[in-house]
Amino acid sequence: MIARLSVALSALSAWIAVASGAPGGVKPNFVIIMADDLGYGDLGCYGSRSIPTPNIDALAAAGMRFTDFHSNGAVCSPTRAALLTGRYQQRCGIGGVVTAARHRHTGLDLEETTFAEALKTGGYATAIFGKWHVGYAPEFNPVHQGFDRFRGYVSGNVDFFSHIDQAGYEDWWEGAELAPEEGYTTHLITRHGVDFIREHRGQPFCLYLAHEAPHYPYQGPGDKALRVKGDPGKIAGAREDVGNAYREMVVEMDKGVGEIVAALRDHGLEGETLVMFFSDNGANSKGSNGALRGHKGQLWEGGHRVPCVAAWPGVIEPGTESRVTAMTMDVFPTLLECAGIGAPAALDGVSLLPVLKGGELAPRSVFWQTGRAAAVRRGKWKLVLGGRGGGGGAELYDLGADLGERDPVDDAAKRAELGAELEKWRATWEGVEPRS
Repeated sequence: MIARLSVALSALSAWIAVASGAPGGVKPNFVIIMADDLGYGDLGCYGSRSIPTPNIDALAAAGMRFTDFHSNGAVCSPTRAALLTGRYQQRCGIGGVVTAARHRHTGLDLEETTFAEALKTGGYATAIFGKWHVGYAPEFNPVHQGFDRFRGYVSGNVDFFSHIDQAGYEDWWEGAELAPEEGYTTHLITRHGVDFIREHRGQPFCLYLAHEAPHYPYQGPGDKALRVKGDPGKIAGAREDVGNAYREMVVEMDKGVGEIVAALRDHGLEGETLVMFFSDNGANSKGSNGALRGHKGQLWEGGHRVPCVAAWPGVIEPGTESRVTAMTMDVFPTLLECAGIGAPAALDGVSLLPVLKGGELAPRSVFWQTGRAAAVRRGKWKLVLGGRGGGGGAELYDLGADLGERDPVDDAAKRAELGAELEKWRATWEGVEPRS
């Protein structure tokens, strides 16, 4: 059994916020926006010509667009666990999806330290609005894991109007209590985010907006509820024009991003706030991963290379692009370094603050595992094992020459080298008991 994170909640009081460690000597605010199942090719700033996303595009133009950013998982719960803990999700037992039907009794262990808990030691107000998906039971609720406020749902998806989950349960919460609220999920997430910014404009805050869009059920803002309590049917939605619904969902999320940025500007906080937008995994067959091979649930690039933009006036040079390989787990240490808060040594992620300022990161290997499939990446080289849902052999790709992963490279020595790295990484967590 691999030992759990040695720095637990009892040690958080030892972390001291040092304001001078943050750029400009001022603790910045953070707005972290995560889309659900949004593909690499679903935004205008990443080449989409079918979905207008002027607000996210403007955010990219005002800051940095990452071209080599990756979700930690090829499905949602693992990526969210990595974001919260700054570590590979397998270390905390969330290697797969925490499902509504089979995993209502478990969740992210309260011994894990989240970025919200770490930031609170530095005087930050914290909130999450939207999707949690790392624990259904009230004891795993976000308010027990460092978040002062939670308004949203704990499952993988809800009806955008009735807020019934895919197993037929009511799923809209205020803290650890069910609290129904009328409205389209995307609009509610945005509205609560705008309110939180207004209410906490006088202190440093961290706002985590976990959007449902464009995950199924495919419902635009003008549609009606599909699900009713006690009926797990109609999971994927009833519209025949799913493509149009998908487009409408992304458009509404983009409008919400614009409202959040406008709220920061209206309160004079834009120059004091790091805003990051990214997706939890690649798109499924309903969306676009651009020229990348594969989709959600697979370990080719289409399953985990995702759009990511970051803006912070005065710190990030406008209109910049980064080709640095980055991961969801890197967000945790980034927030802490920006805030001048010491990070626990056990994090797997690394701070992206040097990248945001135009620098680079030291070379490193990064890893993925989804079910029986696994992958390792170092520089331009990527080894994919069982890319077809766990079937198939080991395929080596030179991403510098073949980003679409169409032509495997016949290099036995490099395959063996990366395969050994992958096995060494697996050995660091394989004894951890799965939580899902």
